[in-house]
Amino acid sequence: MDLAELTEIWAQFVFEDKLSPKIRTPIAESWKKCKAAGVNPTGGEGRHIDDKVLASARKEHRLFLDVAVPIMHEMFELINSTQFLIVLTDSAGYLLEILGPPEMIARCSDMRFIPGAMWSNLEVGTNAISVALDYDMAIQMAGPEHYCISHHSWTCSASPIHNPNGEIIGCINLSGDYKDVHPHTLALVQEAARNIEAQIKHTYNSQMMRSLLNSSDDSMLLLDRNLEPLWMNEAAEALIKTDLEGLRRRGVRSFFPYSNWNPERWIGEEKSFKSDNVALLVDGEIRYCSMLATPLNDYGYQTFGVTLRMQKHLINAANRISGNRAVYTFRDCYTANETMKKTLAYAATFARYEGNILIQGESGTGKELLAQAIHNASKNADGPFVAVNCASIPREMFDMELFGYESNAFPGKVDDGKPGRFELAQNGTLFLDEVSSMPLEMQIKLLRAVETHCIQRLGSTREIQLNIRIISSSNQDLEQLVERGAFRKDMYFRLSTLKLEIPPLRERPEDIELCARRFLQTLNENSLSPPKTMSDAFLTGLREYDWPGNIRELQNSLARAYYTSEAAELSAGDLSFSLKQPEAPERTTSPRGDSGEGAIIAALTICHGDVQAAADRLGLSRATLYRRLKQYDINPKKLKN
Repeated sequence: MDLAELTEIWAQFVFEDKLSPKIRTPIAESWKKCKAAGVNPTGGEGRHIDDKVLASARKEHRLFLDVAVPIMHEMFELINSTQFLIVLTDSAGYLLEILGPPEMIARCSDMRFIPGAMWSNLEVGTNAISVALDYDMAIQMAGPEHYCISHHSWTCSASPIHNPNGEIIGCINLSGDYKDVHPHTLALVQEAARNIEAQIKHTYNSQMMRSLLNSSDDSMLLLDRNLEPLWMNEAAEALIKTDLEGLRRRGVRSFFPYSNWNPERWIGEEKSFKSDNVALLVDGEIRYCSMLATPLNDYGYQTFGVTLRMQKHLINAANRISGNRAVYTFRDCYTANETMKKTLAYAATFARYEGNILIQGESGTGKELLAQAIHNASKNADGPFVAVNCASIPREMFDMELFGYESNAFPGKVDDGKPGRFELAQNGTLFLDEVSSMPLEMQIKLLRAVETHCIQRLGSTREIQLNIRIISSSNQDLEQLVERGAFRKDMYFRLSTLKLEIPPLRERPEDIELCARRFLQTLNENSLSPPKTMSDAFLTGLREYDWPGNIRELQNSLARAYYTSEAAELSAGDLSFSLKQPEAPERTTSPRGDSGEGAIIAALTICHGDVQAAADRLGLSRATLYRRLKQYDINPKKLKN
């Protein structure tokens, strides 16, 4: 349509309320809204907001403006020879930025087409900006397609702009003289809108990625091929105690003086470099880290990313994988014996102190259980519980196993190094089990570490101060070993700052039935079969056995009887089977004479049916005599006088 025809159609609608079908639907709908709202067709001047409100709006749309304004300037360079204005609005229609020739800026100021003006349908009538925002579409309008007559000399091409979520955040518009209308103008606006959207998405993703990397506990650096830092996250700044500029001034190598970094090889071969034992120098203090350096050769620009993690994270992970934690507490220690109650009371008291603790007791009495309970009642309860069986460490592996080693400790061996058991126990407890089995030459090596809680890795001159509690255990009397020269006196005194003795089970008979009932309760709770009970004969057999293997033997024997018996009640026969152990061929005589059937009957008769007295007379243990009574089907009760 030419200008005259379009002007006539506009006049018929405004003054006669007749709408021509030649008017495009979005424009026609907008005209109707303007008329219904009473918009003055002879008006068209924008309403300007307060400067403070405009400043606040621009601040709110900072990312939008930071991205869009440079693109507007590039666009203006392309059209600066034309008489067009480039306009940027927010999603409500407020003008945020205008670029254009001075004469066009002056011309549009008469109708307040300036930053801070509201350019909506209800304020200035139908226009390309309002239609683009209302209908989410790119549109070009010319002359009388505008509702207000003051805009009829203009042509406008507008396209909405969306954020990464698809929401409209603004509009870009080109406005010029009506006679300069051209389809290419709309295409230019659409391309600018797409460029702004793409850049916003890229910037948004970059900011999200930066936020994600800054939320990581891992320290991350981006370096060029000359080790010049390009970027670092907040964790890296905290780790090396400097910002990016400080890192650039001092140089990356100054923080890793003992590492032979070769970025040319890493980048050239496109292989990641990984080490679990890198020394980081910060303020004169060495910190051990794991490091992963990965080549990043995108777009032909060779860089690599470096991820650093304090070795304590590796140690924590190693402790989780190795199960270096204490599961037992003092609630798992139960007794009816007064001596054992005193031992537990002392242990609970010792848990509050930091001194080394020595726990002595026969095998199977629960020394490690008590050590774990002490750990869980101490201030280091949240730390690891690292158990070391001193009897199982080969002599040649002792230093390496307990103290760890550096990567350069063994010539010709390619290795990152490794923390030892002492370091793994940092902020926790180191439990030296069966310390009595440690050879004297190993005790010498361990002596200083036990006293000072300070170690040196193999291949290192640096001392590592540890915050650990040392608990040791022995199934032999260390004082007697010291007297025989089998254990160092100075080591004994360092280990036994606080000392606990666990009496054997035979010396606390009241605990036999108590523990047996607890163990049976656990077996019943974990079994899919109906619960079982213990007969009086079964309990009598438990009480009369001397339990050389202590609590461990009691628990295992009860479990064996439980799982092998098909009855609902455990009997004496079940106990005899569970306690049966391979023996050397039986002697027909004992130090006190014959121990066959006749001798047993004679001994019981003389001892009036007293099994213990008869066993002593025959030179047998009570358990052995009970097995032979069963073998010969002898009932000692019948032999009582």
